[in-house]
Amino acid sequence: MIHRIEIREKAGFYDAAGESVKRDIRDLGFKAKEVRAIQIYLIEGALNKAEILRICENLLSDPVTQTYSYNGNPRVKGNGYKIVEVEYNAGVMDPVEESVKKAIGDLGIEGVRTVKTAKKYFIKGALSYAEIHSIAEKVLYNKVIQHLVKGSPGIAPEGSAYKFEITHVGISNAPDGRLKKISRQGQLFLNLGEMKAIKKYFKKLDRNPTDCELETLAQTWSEHCKHKTFRGRITYSGQGTINGKKITKNINNLLKSTIMKVTADLKKPWCVSVFKDNSGIIRFDEKYNVCFKVETHNHPSALEPYGGAGTGIGGVIRDPLGTGLGAKPIINTDVFCFGPPDYPYSKLPKGTLHPKRVMKGVVAGVRDYGNRMGIPTSNGAVLFDENFVGNPLVFCGNVGIM
Repeated sequence: MIHRIEIREKAGFYDAAGESVKRDIRDLGFKAKEVRAIQIYLIEGALNKAEILRICENLLSDPVTQTYSYNGNPRVKGNGYKIVEVEYNAGVMDPVEESVKKAIGDLGIEGVRTVKTAKKYFIKGALSYAEIHSIAEKVLYNKVIQHLVKGSPGIAPEGSAYKFEITHVGISNAPDGRLKKISRQGQLFLNLGEMKAIKKYFKKLDRNPTDCELETLAQTWSEHCKHKTFRGRITYSGQGTINGKKITKNINNLLKSTIMKVTADLKKPWCVSVFKDNSGIIRFDEKYNVCFKVETHNHPSALEPYGGAGTGIGGVIRDPLGTGLGAKPIINTDVFCFGPPDYPYSKLPKGTLHPKRVMKGVVAGVRDYGNRMGIPTSNGAVLFDENFVGNPLVFCGNVGIM
């Protein structure tokens, strides 16, 4: 059975989430008079009413400022509200699910199978349904990981069967044009050479790849995972000339021929371990070494700012912990480059999130993953420029001591 629980602020208490959304809607130029934000929990399991009430009162709601409804819609006084409900897409990890399930178990309540969350917005104002749809796309949800609920909300009814079907992608006899189309339509972002290499491999196996195999290769060969620019062969044409000839330089593996090469050439004695473990180690004093790890999460943050930045800071906290016998993470650092927060929506490239939304999501992601586990963000920088409208730069770093 699915138990639907809705949490809202009590009358007279400040609805911070609703007010934040209202400001974002007004930034779009729409006249929203009021926005109420409702948090929804969809709990699947064999629970009785007394157990649901304990969960609502002792875990999900603040009894001072909030109220809840169980298996029903919250009563919002007045009329003229447009209602928008947002859920995570199938297959997208709900970051709240495991923590809520554990907390319910800590209450001594068993039998919970799944927990899903959703958000519902009550929006009041002279707004057409077309305007509400535009507001939803620009402010309320991210198509990459979420969808608008149509009809009855909730997850699949208990007992509904899941039928697994293997899907093969026909590339074995596909011409070059078809290979490029498969990559583009599947959002694999593999170039023709890579697609042809995959085709050649599976022709040897005398079969087509499954969609899962193709997705796995695309992820493994992505710029983010494989660092193709750092590892690739680059032809650099600089400004100016030497003896009347334009400066041209061939670089084989940018990372090894620049940063790694100069580090090896200098051979500084205080470099304890570099380019070998999960983070670099340098000598601090007679007793301590310091680990430092920085990585980028640029494009993940462009697609889903909160999760992209959160996993960025999470990754660099993990790495000093996994260096040697383990370092203790003590501080975080970050540098963000965004488009202007007042960038006109009319100029926004199709398919990109607004810089203000990217900025708010990135800052929240780093805050929630770093500061809330007790590791302070000690320094950093934020830069704004129109060149970052399509893709922000999100540099996350962590310092550990060992």
